[in-house]
Amino acid sequence: MLGHEGVVKLLLARDDVNPDNPGNEGKTPLRGAVVGGHEGVVRLLLARDDVNPNKPDNLGIIPLFLASYKGHEVVVRLFLARHDIDPNKPGKGGETPLWGASSSGREGVVRLLLARDDVNPDNPQDYGITPLWDASMNRREWAVRLLLARDDVNPNKPDNRGITPLFLASYKGDEGAVRLLLARHDIEPDKPGKGGETPLWGASSSGREGVVRLLLARDDVNPDKPTNVSKTLRWGYSGWGQEDVGRLLLTRDDVNPNTLDSAGETPLCVASRMGHVGVVRLLLPQVAANHDRPDNDSPIPPQGASSNRHAPVVRPPVARGDVTLNKPDNRDQTPPRIFSLRKRRQTMAEPAPRLPGKRRRKN
Repeated sequence: MLGHEGVVKLLLARDDVNPDNPGNEGKTPLRGAVVGGHEGVVRLLLARDDVNPNKPDNLGIIPLFLASYKGHEVVVRLFLARHDIDPNKPGKGGETPLWGASSSGREGVVRLLLARDDVNPDNPQDYGITPLWDASMNRREWAVRLLLARDDVNPNKPDNRGITPLFLASYKGDEGAVRLLLARHDIEPDKPGKGGETPLWGASSSGREGVVRLLLARDDVNPDKPTNVSKTLRWGYSGWGQEDVGRLLLTRDDVNPNTLDSAGETPLCVASRMGHVGVVRLLLPQVAANHDRPDNDSPIPPQGASSNRHAPVVRPPVARGDVTLNKPDNRDQTPPRIFSLRKRRQTMAEPAPRLPGKRRRKN
């Protein structure tokens, strides 16, 4: 629709014109006016009682969803003024107008919809993704704040995979959203997903030090809680080399640095196998001084050297004296053995040095 308001008035004045007649794809004149952002035409059509404001196209998309998704605030107001409007009507994928406005970052429209008592702010789409989940995923702190102001929004509602909004905000390091979620009286900060990963596990594995501090400050967060495959928080920092996060966790008395995962590996085994020198030094400060020699089986390489080319460790270690150096994994390999094998494989994989000499010319 081109938005010729005068022509629309002429046509609507005739009794033999159906203003709600859809095209081949179920697209009505009202839908076309919304897509084009033609406020005047939308106003004319909505003034007719024989125009259904909730009529979807063949894809199940209603005009209010389109107006909300595109951020046409004036058009949204016109729709909401109709007594027969259904502001919660979902499309075929379950997306409501509020979901569309929130996912596309339309703050003004979100405020308009949340101001209505008949709008359900917690309606998920077919994958279980609520507006709050989507806002947490995409780091839209303003949307998280607006949605959490409603008591009928469940801050612990997961998607179909069991992932909660707090896990997403923690994993992505959105400290503002994490603070807002933790401020809700009904938040479950230790709620695991289907795989057992808690928000603290997510923040730990992705190296979000600020979020880890926020979560560890709470009494209802268990810093030693394992996942379904027994990968505790220590696996998170040791497997991904998150030294700063590991430092925070190891200062806690309720964190056991020697717990085995499902593969029979301690955090020290994991860090040694992955070549995370900083984490190894963090776990073994009491033996670091005696193992800074290049030709031994220690899991600690010489100071300033790194098997995975990480920067030299310069921060002081945590004073933990309860880390077991020679505890083997299920394959009966100890951390020193694991690290020495890693160094040996890397040495064998290095290309042979090019010998000096003249290159032969090709004939």
